[in-house]
Amino acid sequence: MTAAFTFPGQGSQAVGMGKALAEAFPVARAVFDEVDAALGERLTAIIWDGPGETLQLTENAQPALMAVSLATLRVLEAEAGFSVARHAAFVAGHSLGEYSALAAAGSLGIGDTARLLRTRGLAMQKAVPVGVGAMAALLGLNYETAVAVADEAAQGQVCQAANDNGGGQVVVSGDKAAVERAVEIAKTKGAKRAMLLPVSAPFHCRLMQPAADAMAQALAGVAIKAPAAPLVSNVLATPITDPDEIRRRLIEQVTGTVRWRESIAYMAGHGVTRFFEIGAGKVLSGLVKRIAEGAVGISVGGPNDIASAKDALAQSS
Repeated sequence: MTAAFTFPGQGSQAVGMGKALAEAFPVARAVFDEVDAALGERLTAIIWDGPGETLQLTENAQPALMAVSLATLRVLEAEAGFSVARHAAFVAGHSLGEYSALAAAGSLGIGDTARLLRTRGLAMQKAVPVGVGAMAALLGLNYETAVAVADEAAQGQVCQAANDNGGGQVVVSGDKAAVERAVEIAKTKGAKRAMLLPVSAPFHCRLMQPAADAMAQALAGVAIKAPAAPLVSNVLATPITDPDEIRRRLIEQVTGTVRWRESIAYMAGHGVTRFFEIGAGKVLSGLVKRIAEGAVGISVGGPNDIASAKDALAQSS
């Protein structure tokens, strides 16, 4: 198997995502209905009709992106013959996308995943008061240099590498003053650009420990099965299948670095040549080109993508 199924994270959301799939395919509509039922509200109305400010709230964006990914996968299964067990050498997801990957691989039920992501979104937002933390993108620096910048900027505060996205794109996270220092230091270290990001909380750093504690409690009450294909863990950048370890790494992920560059490199190094990005947006497909020479990223998010995805899968089997 030379295919991996990957699932996008926060930032890929857009009002209207998944609507065309749900209108065209009953299996997609069923996923949205299941998510609405699990949450006890019409999240679908926010996904399809907005407003954008409400969809962007972390508590909404996280389950919404999962819903679109799983709806897309159900269509791929029904219309293009996709099977995680038969066709995916690995599954992986960026931050919240790791939950989508686990639901896709049968480790988590869709209803449980929706509730976990609602809890995760609320806990991450609550962990740090608005304005106390910040995140910044450092562009044009390798990971090691970005970590050194974060360490220099910390000065007794928190400043960590949150996302190693590849292609010279590293995001740092922590106390606002420390992250602002990192932006200025990065410019002196050769960064092409360094800028604060419009986010509401400092994700994937030690300031998120209250959210990690909340997820430990939430995950303790949820059944996790072994995935149909190995999950390449965000915090390890290597595959795992044991349910207890999956639970442990999901908790660590809240405060740990999303090691996406290394995750893609690992999969490419183990024979993956086609990375199917299942759900909203094309962010992950763009990163594949920067990380794994010769590999192809294939975005699948709407009805018009299904036929070409089927052809690409045939070439990777």
